[in-house]
Amino acid sequence: MITLINARIPGFKNLKQIYINPHGIIEKIKETSFEHIGEIIDVEGDWISLGGVDLQINGALGKAFPELTEADNFVLEDICKFLWTQGIDGFLPTLVTTSVENIQRSLKIIDEYIKKHPQTSTQKAQILGVHLEGPFLNVEKRGAHAAEYLLRPSLEAVEDILEKYTHLVKIVTLAPELDLEGEVIQYLDSHSITISLGHSDASAEQARKAFEKGASMVTHAFNAMPPLHHRKPGLLAEAIVNEKVYCGLIADGRHVAPTMIDLLLRASHYEKGIFLVSDALAPMGLEDGFYPWDSRQIEVKEGTARLINGTLAGTTLPLFKGVENLVKWGICDLGVAIAMATESPRKAINLKGIEIGQTANLLRWHKNEASKQLNWERINLNTL
Repeated sequence: MITLINARIPGFKNLKQIYINPHGIIEKIKETSFEHIGEIIDVEGDWISLGGVDLQINGALGKAFPELTEADNFVLEDICKFLWTQGIDGFLPTLVTTSVENIQRSLKIIDEYIKKHPQTSTQKAQILGVHLEGPFLNVEKRGAHAAEYLLRPSLEAVEDILEKYTHLVKIVTLAPELDLEGEVIQYLDSHSITISLGHSDASAEQARKAFEKGASMVTHAFNAMPPLHHRKPGLLAEAIVNEKVYCGLIADGRHVAPTMIDLLLRASHYEKGIFLVSDALAPMGLEDGFYPWDSRQIEVKEGTARLINGTLAGTTLPLFKGVENLVKWGICDLGVAIAMATESPRKAINLKGIEIGQTANLLRWHKNEASKQLNWERINLNTL
């Protein structure tokens, strides 16, 4: 048994003790006391969390997930190992709008990889499923998505794309104004697939109806949707006032201004319902420069990726950069920021957070008050 003492845990009040059994499972969480069992680790008031979960990541190490080929099993393995070093426990490879053929090929390769590589392995992030960000998007809000591959949502189109991979797809981003009857939303919901509204020009009423039909998420809040307006609240405002809806957020300082992030978190009672995503593109883990992106090209500067025409395409920054930014900007305290990268994304797709029975893949966070530097490290139970 290992006991971590004097730990701060996101979502818990006061200092806690975490009891971890010989199998690496959290057996008990209780108030700090003198009841210490086995090996004792005093974390001295630092924050303890599970690793991060990234629900929107488009690629890494030079490989975009929609461009996977049969020879890319080793690439997926390398990406999983790389993301583990970035503090990530699990992620959803995200397939942006591309041809149906490309989507189906990537789904097949990812599915085969998961079957061949047991997810009980350590030292690498787990693939939790797939996020389809398209192709059922509004052409007027497509952003960097390729217009020629956009499709109107229909049961026939969804069944054609998903085929035998409904078990693999965990999130589908779509524009609800293209599915006014909600047939596609209800179909996806019936297959336990989370429907996220995004790349959309939906009104508040259209968004409300989509949430009533089964949608429960918003893709990268503020981006590729109508802005908040006092007479036309739109999709995002409807999501904010709905306590059952989760919103993804890119906190890189480029996609959304810090002031608007502050407003969003205040309106949502801070971490409640808001989770961070990286929205990282294939050059994540590589140097700045020019890189291919489908048939086009992107330029990466200081972690921000844009098409050559200046359209914002995504980032190459890791998920925890958002945690660092939220604290640096003074928007929320460290515990809330950590929760938005570790607890909230798990809740958004119905996974367990840090609790009794959870595998103790734990991070220790420390903020140096003098330098304001934020650091984290994995707690390696095998070396204790």
